[in-house]
Amino acid sequence: VQLQAFGGGLVQAGGSLRLSCAASGSIVNINAMAWYRQAPGKQRELVARITVGGSTNYADSVKGRLTISRDNAKNTVYLQMNSLKPEDTAVYYCNIVMRAYRDARLSDYWGQGTQVTVSS
Repeated sequence: VQLQAFGGGLVQAGGSLRLSCAASGSIVNINAMAWYRQAPGKQRELVARITVGGSTNYADSVKGRLTISRDNAKNTVYLQMNSLKPEDTAVYYCNIVMRAYRDARLSDYWGQGTQVTVSS
């Protein structure tokens, strides 16, 4: 099973980016999907999460600017990032809770991380 994230980059404040993360391999089922981020010198924090049914929750600092969505047919989670601020600069990691054929139960899988840099 592999998670591959795309879409990071350098953008000016006020700009937009769209991150995507696709899971591939021997997957039985996928549960929740989420994005986390980690800025230099800080702990990894939850940015947004979406359940199988489509319910979402966001960190207070990103509400109204970032939107998480998923395409279950493609095993993909997205993060649309608008009105970006310099404080959004971080490495963004996708997290997918799923069961692969090798797993006895649902397990956490992580993408490789993608850098987002917002210049002022």
